[in-house]
Amino acid sequence: MPRAQLNSRVVQAVADEAARRRRVTATRTLAERPEPGTVDAGRAFVEAAADFMQRYESVFAEEFGTERVAR
Repeated sequence: MPRAQLNSRVVQAVADEAARRRRVTATRTLAERPEPGTVDAGRAFVEAAADFMQRYESVFAEEFGTERVAR
């Protein structure tokens, strides 16, 4: 079996399983999956935000206090 065909079947099997768990169609699951690279971009954004918060933690604490509010 050619590699591309095998990869296609694996992707379809994963989509079918995800669709079953979400109770939607496999077509919808595949259509909603993130574009390649967006996961990495999202991860980089979250890491940069966490770094920013760490660097400016004392400034935020001074401005807003140290009490945290759960939402």
